Amino acid sequence: MFIAAGLLDPETILRRGGLAVLLLIVFAESGLFFGFFLPGDSLLFVAGFLASSAGGHLLPDPMLLIPSLFVAAVLGDQVGYMFGARVGPALFNRPDSRFFRKSHVERAHAFYEKYGAKTIVLARFVPIVRTFAPIIAGVASMRYRTFLAFNLAGGLLWTAGVTLAGFYLGGLPIVRQNIEIALIGIVGLSVLPIVVEVLRHRAKRRT
Repeated sequence: MFIAAGLLDPETILRRGGLAVLLLIVFAESGLFFGFFLPGDSLLFVAGFLASSAGGHLLPDPMLLIPSLFVAAVLGDQVGYMFGARVGPALFNRPDSRFFRKSHVERAHAFYEKYGAKTIVLARFVPIVRTFAPIIAGVASMRYRTFLAFNLAGGLLWTAGVTLAGFYLGGLPIVRQNIEIALIGIVGLSVLPIVVEVLRHRAKRRT
């Protein structure tokens, strides 16, 4: 059996809620600030498995499942971006704000102008970060066209990559019997692009 049954157990969620709950969670975790605690990566992996013959075809075939997940993920990021763009400045852009000074947002804007595209794509694969990245992009006034382009790219890579991994690997005995380790491995691989980018950035600064 997958992880001990519980509220945030991916298999329990999917067996009880089906596709509708899956899409709602992906949407919330992609851009609603309260969705950061939801199990996005593991949920997509288990969804891929449950769409396979080994998983009993509990969910639709990947040809339908992945486009549905992609739309939910992209829409979630869009809502996060718009929330940041509309509400963020009102909260954080005031010169005498208790939380941020105007210079803080200006630095964030400069960061996103330089690294924004990479940030939106890489953030998709990092738990918690993927929830807040589109909101911060909106606060920092990232160009909408830039955000949209890399939101689409990141959404496709994330939903297709993790879901197909579950579809093709979830039925393997070694994965099925060690699902907790497999899910930890997914999270580790998710964080790896950010680690590589940070190391590259530090190396450039030193040179």
